[in-house]
Amino acid sequence: MESTYGTPLQSSNQRLSGSLVSTSNDDVRELIYRSCRCLDVQDFDGYIALCTSKFRYKITLYSPELRKDMIWLNHDRDGLAALLAMVPRHLVRLGSLQRNVTVYTIDRDETNNSANMFSAFSVFNIDNEGRPSIFAVGHYHDTVYLSDNQPLLVSRNARLASRDLGIGSHIPI
Repeated sequence: MESTYGTPLQSSNQRLSGSLVSTSNDDVRELIYRSCRCLDVQDFDGYIALCTSKFRYKITLYSPELRKDMIWLNHDRDGLAALLAMVPRHLVRLGSLQRNVTVYTIDRDETNNSANMFSAFSVFNIDNEGRPSIFAVGHYHDTVYLSDNQPLLVSRNARLASRDLGIGSHIPI
């Protein structure tokens, strides 16, 4: 049975047989935390493995000057994987990024085996001298597929509250 979110990236013999196993809210929270950890340590294959085949990633924000929403990045799973594969070839900011996230709400839709999540995030840049500075602040709007074995990301909208990212980054927020 294929969901509207795409096939989970597992073979049929890796799935549990019978009815769906109930995915707990703790499992769903763990997915969000794990996705941030993968990005922190630049485990991009690990990050992509947490996504369904129909995954979509966006970075959006509101511009008061333009009085409308802006989309800074919009990729499907393959486009994001290609972007991440090129990170070693790009100039990057010195230091490392560290994401701190707090899951606020999990709204489950059991009939569609999904959950909509709302989380706050802050991303810090830790320079080579160990000094932290704020890189970005905002909210994640995630849709999660509640699969047989583990929840998977269907979409992530990183909605920024901060609009000045300096030189920016090729790594998702």
